[in-house]
Amino acid sequence: MGHGHGHGHGHATAAAAHRGRLALVLGMMLTVAAVQVVGALFSDSLALLADAGHTVTDSFGVALALFAVWIAARPPSAVRTFGCQRAEVLAAAVNALVLFALCAFVVLEAVRRLQDPQPVAGLGMVAVAGFGLAVNVAALFVLRSARRESLNVRGAYLEVLSDAVASLGVVVGGAVIWATGWERADSLISLGIAAFIVPRAWSLLREAVHVLLEAAPRDIDLAQVRDHLLGRPGVLDVHDLHAWTITSGIPVMSAHVVVEDARLADAGRLLDELHACLSGHFDVEHSTLQLEPAGHADHEGARHA
Repeated sequence: MGHGHGHGHGHATAAAAHRGRLALVLGMMLTVAAVQVVGALFSDSLALLADAGHTVTDSFGVALALFAVWIAARPPSAVRTFGCQRAEVLAAAVNALVLFALCAFVVLEAVRRLQDPQPVAGLGMVAVAGFGLAVNVAALFVLRSARRESLNVRGAYLEVLSDAVASLGVVVGGAVIWATGWERADSLISLGIAAFIVPRAWSLLREAVHVLLEAAPRDIDLAQVRDHLLGRPGVLDVHDLHAWTITSGIPVMSAHVVVEDARLADAGRLLDELHACLSGHFDVEHSTLQLEPAGHADHEGARHA
């Protein structure tokens, strides 16, 4: 005898509530990129042109995050039973890989310029990069509160943060070049920017892979979950307990719950109690539980703790 019961897998993802913020930030970054390109052409600054390319790359990351929010909102189907909500996690992983590629380019270019310094217009660098820094800081404040709620928004936040740090580096490098004429400062600042971005990109990629491998959410202790379920009257055992994350803010859980025969007669009430326990104590709104009598597990196939 088995019963399945679930709740709430149709609600919006955590990033969907911040769609407007992502769109605003994308517009701000594209504006910065346009100004940087124009500034690079007028000042003949390769550094500013490279920073514009950096901004365009980051803008692509934010646009990807927005696209992921849109596709994740598509309704479930018979084939994709949870819809396309995982698209947000995939976007976060792609953002991390883009950041790694960008850092590799920056390091290679910085090493080349250390060996062969290029003429740079310091004052033009300071003016244009200063504008970019101001806009990026404003964009960071737009996304600041939302980054803790969604991996997807966190990826966009890191894109903006990396661009802000890059702009700050260009401002500092431009000021040094303007004051001293030491053109290698640009390359050293670039290496510092790469060193700043890499650990943050790694953290983002690690979290995305954690979700894609369907590991248990970091804030859910399955031992505590099992203890809570076993604490309900009539529950004898819990096995095949699994928890994973569809996308940020949407944890799900499944389990086989062995109960006394007397409680199976009122399975609906027991299921309500168990689901209330999971949603109340562990914030798991979607769970699938199979109720079974004692000894039923002996007839099942492979089991997991």
